[in-house]
Amino acid sequence: MAEKLAPEKRHSFIHNGEKVFEWDQTLDEVNIYINLPPNVHSKQFYCKIQSKHLELGIKGNPPYLNHDLPCPVKTDSSFWTLEDDIMHITLQKRDKGQTWASPILGQGQLDPYSTDLEQKRLMLQRFQEENPGFDFSQAQFSGNCPDPRTFMGGIRSD
Repeated sequence: MAEKLAPEKRHSFIHNGEKVFEWDQTLDEVNIYINLPPNVHSKQFYCKIQSKHLELGIKGNPPYLNHDLPCPVKTDSSFWTLEDDIMHITLQKRDKGQTWASPILGQGQLDPYSTDLEQKRLMLQRFQEENPGFDFSQAQFSGNCPDPRTFMGGIRSD
């Protein structure tokens, strides 16, 4: 049932008419997907994930991305992989349930409506995680959605 509450589609960050990256999020993590340029060997790519900063690119060239993150991440459980000409970066949220409006500080922010939809989806993921025998995939909120991190005493930790 939890897969019904997974992100339906990725958000795209477009700059000067070019797609820079796509991204999505869950309660625990933010995923960034970057299409890699052709004819560059995989060992030439690098990605440095810091608590509040992300840098990536091709060795010997200026970074493709070199930006602060909007929220801190757990560096020991964040990672990146290359597969099918896509760099997939998984950032483990330090504050589980926090809704990110963008994975890059000040760049490609979701509009307020899309941010609210993300927050509602994350709240339903939280309900599903805390009540695995129930199906929340058709649940709806009327009005503003509460913050998944703090609603009813906050997210339970095991």
